[in-house]
Amino acid sequence: MIDARAALGSALALMLATASAHAETKTLYVGMNGGNFERTYTQAVFPEFEKTNDVKIVVVPGTSSEILAKAIAAKDKPQMHVMFLDDGVMIRAAGLGLCEKLKPSEALGQLEPFARLKDDIAAGIDIGMTGLAYNKKMFDEKGWAAPTSWLDLADPKYKDKVVFQSASVSTFGLHAFLMVNRIKGGSEANVEPGFKAFPDTIGKNVLEYIPNSAKISEMVQTGEAAIFPLTPTAVSTLKEKGIAVEYAQPKEGSVVLMVAECVIANNSEAELSQKLAAYLLSPEAQAKALAAGNIVPSNTVAKATTPAAEHKLATFHTYMKSAITLDWDVINARRPEWNTRWNRMIER
Repeated sequence: MIDARAALGSALALMLATASAHAETKTLYVGMNGGNFERTYTQAVFPEFEKTNDVKIVVVPGTSSEILAKAIAAKDKPQMHVMFLDDGVMIRAAGLGLCEKLKPSEALGQLEPFARLKDDIAAGIDIGMTGLAYNKKMFDEKGWAAPTSWLDLADPKYKDKVVFQSASVSTFGLHAFLMVNRIKGGSEANVEPGFKAFPDTIGKNVLEYIPNSAKISEMVQTGEAAIFPLTPTAVSTLKEKGIAVEYAQPKEGSVVLMVAECVIANNSEAELSQKLAAYLLSPEAQAKALAAGNIVPSNTVAKATTPAAEHKLATFHTYMKSAITLDWDVINARRPEWNTRWNRMIER
């Protein structure tokens, strides 16, 4: 009888301990782009950290602009712990005091120098560039040569076949507009040439302005989209789904596009958030992201784990030789005004 009572007591103690352990499992909320990013991290990258640290990671999906808006709205009582934003948007977030400095880590020291934002307030986890992509099936059927210039978007043969991401909400669209502006003689400090040229050139060919790139796969398959701004990573992801697209590096250069992470200031799990941020910069985590989602490492020690991934990395580094970096301090200072002009003059 005593043994039975002891056994019962042990069983109850074990149940209570297990329940307590489950009760202590914490949740971290990470704001990031949906689609490939969300799928890659939730399926291939987060699980190891969750298991090791007894934590549940929940993705808050959205565009960089949407995630930033959520962070601003909850600045006094953050609802997210870590967020991924396009580089220009991240610089704005840092300027608004939404990020806390990343703690020193071995991974931080292994990053490409340009991937560390000023004072380590944020760091790049994915390196890419915006160039041109095209509907290969359509191009083959019509006998069109692959595009070679940003100005090809204005070619009359693409009338009602250009799909353009809105420059007021999309980094891809803004990149493309600013490259056209540069070609026309402008700069980040002077966008008059771009606004003057766009409506009667590229604007005449645009079928639809889209807020992000989610619709592109559908529009390629329905034959609506011929050519559009996009990244090599996004093109690789679409091709893996059987969608006939190809990437073209414009002769004027692509635009460096880095997705960066930051730990949100004053969040409820500061230490655990910093630990997650360091893990996501590690060569192990970034190798997983490359293999599972074509996400190009910012960590110079991260290795490609398959011949296909190795080829993608080599191709990417070739594109980087002609990639251009924009002046985001100037852009962020003037973007509200540009957004108003874009919405009034271009997408009206």
